[in-house]
Amino acid sequence: MEVSTVNGGGGRARRLTRRLAAQNGTSRQLHIRRPEPAGPPRGDRFTNAARMRWLNEASTRIGTTLDLERTAQELARFSVPRLADAAAVDLLESVLRGEEGERVTGAAVPVTRAMAVRAIDALDGLEPAPVGEVVDRRERRETLLTTECLRNGRPVLVSRMTPEDYERVAPTPSAAEAMRRQRVHSYMAVPLTARGVLLGSADFVRAGDSPPFSRVDLDLAGQLASMAAVFMDNARLYGREREHVVSLQRSLLPRATPHTPGLRVHAHYAPAVDAHGVGGDWYDVVALPSGRTALLVGDVTGHGLPAAATMGRLRAVARTLMMLDIAPDRLLARLDLATRDLEDDQVATCLCAVYDPADSSYTIASAGHPPPLLVEADGTARYPDVPVGAPLGAGVIPYDPLRLRGPAGGRLVFYTDGLIKTRTDDVDVQLEGLRASVAAMAPEKLDAGGPLTSPRQDDGRFDEAVLLVAGGHELAPDVRLREWDLPTEGNPASTARKLVTEQLARWGLDELADVTELVVSELVGNALRYGGGPGRLRLLCDERLQVELADTGPDLPQIQHADLSDEGGRGLQLINLLCRSWGSCRTATGKIVWAEQNIPGRDANSPH
Repeated sequence: MEVSTVNGGGGRARRLTRRLAAQNGTSRQLHIRRPEPAGPPRGDRFTNAARMRWLNEASTRIGTTLDLERTAQELARFSVPRLADAAAVDLLESVLRGEEGERVTGAAVPVTRAMAVRAIDALDGLEPAPVGEVVDRRERRETLLTTECLRNGRPVLVSRMTPEDYERVAPTPSAAEAMRRQRVHSYMAVPLTARGVLLGSADFVRAGDSPPFSRVDLDLAGQLASMAAVFMDNARLYGREREHVVSLQRSLLPRATPHTPGLRVHAHYAPAVDAHGVGGDWYDVVALPSGRTALLVGDVTGHGLPAAATMGRLRAVARTLMMLDIAPDRLLARLDLATRDLEDDQVATCLCAVYDPADSSYTIASAGHPPPLLVEADGTARYPDVPVGAPLGAGVIPYDPLRLRGPAGGRLVFYTDGLIKTRTDDVDVQLEGLRASVAAMAPEKLDAGGPLTSPRQDDGRFDEAVLLVAGGHELAPDVRLREWDLPTEGNPASTARKLVTEQLARWGLDELADVTELVVSELVGNALRYGGGPGRLRLLCDERLQVELADTGPDLPQIQHADLSDEGGRGLQLINLLCRSWGSCRTATGKIVWAEQNIPGRDANSPH
């Protein structure tokens, strides 16, 4: 219903109008004509040419961003004071959740949220719904806004308000009284509709000496609302796309970091504000045999769903390869081959590091990725000279590793370029800005992701970013690690059995000695037969008991089928039966073979 009210006159006009309405059935327009008050008429605020210019200006002042809240604020701000003395914009809760909106059915009134309020200084005493408040119109008395705009999708015009009209316009008696005090005399409301669905509403008032709203003003407000609604619907669609990409991105990233002996890892991911800036950044933390930890940070070129999908595939391939070869440089070489096989023909940067708690060392290799930042315990920060290879997928290999000792009490910071990227500075300035910022930052703030929230000098981070902060520390009291170099002469198997048996006795794990002796004997025997002799033996007591042996052989062992008449070939079968798990992976000098047993009475899933 469009309500057009012009003040003056008496009861005869009302009776005549009701009679005509009864004769015509349901009428879309209710015309109540009353004599104009004495005095000179007040002119309209716009000429025809001015209206066109004003609407043209609105197309550049409203919808400057793809943000629903800001677009609503721009609509209210642009309407005051040229069109109205005060304006309020409400949006449907469903729209703010990224849903389509509501089809106008004339039935239930949808729940809205107050998004923007704007008024001239003289009208600061009005009582609109506070911005951000959820307004369930079903819990308030019905107004022209609810019955016409939100329920039926029709505009409302009350050009000259009578005392009864305040109750029809204001949602509460207090708001109605505030409108009377502020001398509000004219009201109109328009639905925000785009592509056939209702997104919200906007209502306007004039007060004091301002001229009343006219039909021309209502048409103008309708055109303005239609324009703003299209911008809002674009923002809704854009926000929904961004949410889908971010959800996919987060689902492809690790949900939690694994237990990492001797290393604290803090991982942070921040999506870009722009949906087109999301998609390709990733990280992973992989628990490796005997307490080692792999840290990976990567960035796929491009954005959106294709980059997110490529990122997920690369992360899966990298995790699998890392369990087969813990040398970061060889991992990147294999990952480069895998990237070239992807259908998307994309490239990616990647930084891989393996931390060894035995000597608190990192082995790092880079495929075109920004360098890690090494932070000493005193706050001194520098970039280690990591050799930078070609990005993954470029086909330029091999990669060169760098081995460095982790600083006691310090941090090693990994990140993607979204953390430092600006629209104006070159990469050296960006890196120096990060170094200076981290050097002045408390360790606790750095661990909490401080660089992601630090103020920036440009217009804000426009690309997603990953931050990985790793800090070595002494092993916990219930985490014990021992290493021995086995002799190449004599009987290394006997030596190995004696070493592990004595060590298990010191740790109070005598019940594991028999199985561990058998495992060590088989590992040493295989190293003598196929690996050029045993190398370093490692025993780790953590959530489980792990034993590993290094050798220089290139081939990874596999379980063989042994016939009844065969004298050998059953060693790995025994290890497979007696141990919880076992495996092998390549190193820079050969390989390691490891086996893992559960510790009686210890919950392997409990955190240390």
